[in-house]
Amino acid sequence: MFNAHKVRLNRFLGTDGRCLDVAIDHGVFNEYSFLEGLEDMPAVVKSLAAAGPDAIQMNVGQADVLQTIPGARKPALVLRTDAGNLYNATTHRVMFNQLVHWDEPILGALKLDAACVVCNLLLMPGEPDLHRQTVLNAARLRVACDHYGMPLMIEPLVLKPNEAKGGYQVDGNKKLIVGLVRQARELGADVIKADPTEHAEDYHEVVQAARCPILVRGGGKKPIETVFREAAAFLAQGAHGLVYGRNIYQHPNPARIIAAFMAMIHGGADADRALKIYDGTS
Repeated sequence: MFNAHKVRLNRFLGTDGRCLDVAIDHGVFNEYSFLEGLEDMPAVVKSLAAAGPDAIQMNVGQADVLQTIPGARKPALVLRTDAGNLYNATTHRVMFNQLVHWDEPILGALKLDAACVVCNLLLMPGEPDLHRQTVLNAARLRVACDHYGMPLMIEPLVLKPNEAKGGYQVDGNKKLIVGLVRQARELGADVIKADPTEHAEDYHEVVQAARCPILVRGGGKKPIETVFREAAAFLAQGAHGLVYGRNIYQHPNPARIIAAFMAMIHGGADADRALKIYDGTS
């Protein structure tokens, strides 16, 4: 029996069930600092597609740039379905995260031939209504995804306030991450994009809670040596891949980072080998 859900999963998880998803969906969150490196979307997408990651994560208003590239071989499209104000540098009196198209939440994904859709599941101190909104978003998407055979990626984010910098920052508390990842799975996630825990050696507990492919989220820009070392540590704990954005598109040579990550995810390369690939010495 034909299974559209499985066919779409195969398009971005690959034969080994692993994935590098390059996230460039940052523009939908209305945060200027995210846009460095994404000013010229056609040029960015062309460059990333040529580098050959498994998937590129985009929004409905830009995804045509990827999907109109000619040829049979290009990264799969992972389409974001929601928008909110969680990433702004200052906190807001009212926090929100909502589906972009409430009545037909995956219609854009179907028209754009996406391989997967993604939404947030948010946990913030003092913001229970925001959590409720994202639970409802995930539940609504699950019903639509079941109807059309579309895989659902849920992105559980545990955040904490940061008065020094303004806005919210990632909370690496293992217990909170494991709890929210488990909730994402209980809500029907087929794939989970989760934050790293404070200590990499704890990440096997996150993988166990997911009971589905789990991709580690990259977060803010870091030195490339740190990026490779941390990615290797979480992959060694059983993660199935990576979803990195700023640590790819805001670096001088994204193609080399992609090549290094692909070697780590699909070829078992360690951090030292990845750095050599990035430096062009291997």
